Formats: sequence, C-alpha cells, structure tokens
Amino acid sequence: MAELPEELLGLLGDTGSSKVVGTIDDEGIPHVVAKGSLTTLDNKTIVFVEGFEGSLTNENLIRSTRLHKKVAINVTKGLISYQVKGSPQKYLKSDPVFQQMLQKIRERRGPDAEIAGVWAVTPEEVRNESPGYRSALPRQQ
Repeated sequence: MAELPEELLGLLGDTGSSKVVGTIDDEGIPHVVAKGSLTTLDNKTIVFVEGFEGSLTNENLIRSTRLHKKVAINVTKGLISYQVKGSPQKYLKSDPVFQQMLQKIRERRGPDAEIAGVWAVTPEEVRNESPGYRSALPRQQ
C-alpha cells in the first residue's frame, strides 16, 4: 500500500479539484469518468460513489476485483496533479461508509438522491504529475 502525501490528501478533500477514475473493460479498452465524490476517509483508502449498478465503470471495477487488475485515479487542481494506481478492494452497499457517502451526495444533490454503492481502492503507487515537480527531476538518459 502506498502512502498518500499531505498535498494529495488536501486535493482529495477539496470539492474544487478535478477527480477522475480510469478502468479497463474485458478487452483492455480504457474507460475514464469524472468522480466528484472521490475522497479518502482514513488517509489510506480512496473511496468514491457509484451511482448505477449497471454502469460501465461498475462492471469494469467488478471485473478488476475478480482478475486482480488495477485502476488509475487522477486528482488535479491548477498546476498540481497526482496519479494513483491501485486495486479496487470492496464495493460497499450498506455499512457506515456507505451511509456517510450517501449523506454527502444528498447534501449536494438533494434529500432524495440515491447511490448504488461505494468503491474502496487501496493505493499501490502514487505519482506526483505536477509540471513543476516533474520538470525539477533529473532527465532520464
């Protein structure tokens, strides 16, 4: 499990940051979607809401858990950008995390908003992709 740096934790908690999740289908074709709900609850696990059981994202995540495939997550705000690669671990449908995420969604979308579940992803690689950070690294030969 990779540790999430403080700067990334701040971006995950920032409703103004752009957050996307990339998955692959059974033919290896990428699928990328915005996930404004993407956050961390315990600073070790990334979680996000899945709105529809039958979505391509959900199907790809289920396949990824069965086949031990990774997902990619990007969180960006301004010139700060992080990529996280990790494994989807759980699909939560009724526990306290589900209830907490449902409450957040209802605060944003209204009291009748519903969600299908909450995905939990364990980060395995965290990469700072910020231009200022990347340009300061030594060039590879």
